Amino acid sequence: MKSKRKGILPFIMVIVLILALTYTAFFGIKNYYGDTKIVYFKGANDIRWGIDIRGGVEAVFSPDKEGIKITDDDIDAAKTILETRLVNQNITDYEIYADKDNKQIIVRFPWAAEESDFDAAAAVQELGATALLKFCKDQDSSKVILTGADVKKATPAYQQLENGEFTYLVQLELKESGKEKFSQGTKEQLQKTISIWMDDTMISAPTVNEQITNGEAVITMGGAAAEEAEALADKINAGSLPFALTVDDSKLQVISPTLGNDALNVMVIAGSIAFALVCLLMIARYRINGVVAAFALLGQLAGSIACISGYFAGVESFTLTIPGIAGIILSIGVGVDCNVIAAERIRDEFEKGKTIDGAIDSGYKNSLSAIIDGNVTIVIVSIVLMGAFGTPDSLLAQIFSPLMSLFGTSITGSIYSFGYTLLVGTIFNLIMGVVASRIMIKSISKAKFLRNPALYGGKKNA
Repeated sequence: MKSKRKGILPFIMVIVLILALTYTAFFGIKNYYGDTKIVYFKGANDIRWGIDIRGGVEAVFSPDKEGIKITDDDIDAAKTILETRLVNQNITDYEIYADKDNKQIIVRFPWAAEESDFDAAAAVQELGATALLKFCKDQDSSKVILTGADVKKATPAYQQLENGEFTYLVQLELKESGKEKFSQGTKEQLQKTISIWMDDTMISAPTVNEQITNGEAVITMGGAAAEEAEALADKINAGSLPFALTVDDSKLQVISPTLGNDALNVMVIAGSIAFALVCLLMIARYRINGVVAAFALLGQLAGSIACISGYFAGVESFTLTIPGIAGIILSIGVGVDCNVIAAERIRDEFEKGKTIDGAIDSGYKNSLSAIIDGNVTIVIVSIVLMGAFGTPDSLLAQIFSPLMSLFGTSITGSIYSFGYTLLVGTIFNLIMGVVASRIMIKSISKAKFLRNPALYGGKKNA
């Protein structure tokens, strides 16, 4: 009895982990301290849906300069920076046009994940692209230490104090171009202030407590709320443009979803039915192998959702579009194929007269090369798509830039979204379809009441 429990224990542990990942990936884990919401794990509700699914905003940006000639190159530069900001915020479903005749940039982008009142004017502020950013000595905007071009990123965060309360802050990381300038500036402004400006508006003036030499600083917000820390980080992340941009409020428009307002609910229902049918067919065809495959596919789907919602630490939330959903569906199809190959190889081994344990071991061993080859090919394609159609300053884009320079620069969010979901889905297919499936089926086959070859694709015991 002791060895039997030990045999099926890995199966139970893997199932529990898959179910736990599925629940938390779809529903998230959150808590409230008074009016402050603390998010431990993001869920499906935190996914930012694309314009085609949920709708969004159309805004017209114009240069805020008079009496100075704005060239086509200036408009192109502003357009590129706006594109990069959108992708850096993982807003991959967007449309952006440069109207060079009227010196305007037209941007369409989806609503935020938790947007409920659909306020177009408030949504535009999320871009943080309406002003020039600079860090100055004291509160004198003319004494510039560095500009937004020297800032790599700003991240809102919180810290729990000894009394149980929370204080909010912004973590600042500089590019190499800004480290020396900021080191010198903080040395000169020790125990004084460095003001942060957006055009002619000072948005913060933190006191310098020590010289910053490594390009990493923390701006404490005192008694400010979490929303204020997020707002400051968003403005800093706006970076710098060749000129300031203003938004014509009279031209703001709300974009209706191209698939209709109920499209998301319909897709969720249809996807759930299709997933259940696939699992039932796998179980009917392959019995125990099908049950294991169903759990593996569930884990793969949950892992994909987790990577899109920002569930894992260090992985930002992602805009999910129709092409992105296509990437998930394709990766699940690959996952089904992975489990079918393994199940058929196990069946072949039974026909050779092998025992249950021998058939399972040989079946997975003989199917591994075909599964790995197919998945690695898809991973390579996904990486190329992300490199070719991602933000120009990303690592992948820099790797593929010599090749893609022959075709001109392009940032196409929908294709990038497809590549991303296909990549993460394929990675989780390798984890669930190869590793987890093998652990589960080898473990459950140890149970005495399941020691029948017919349950695994062989002939029924005499």
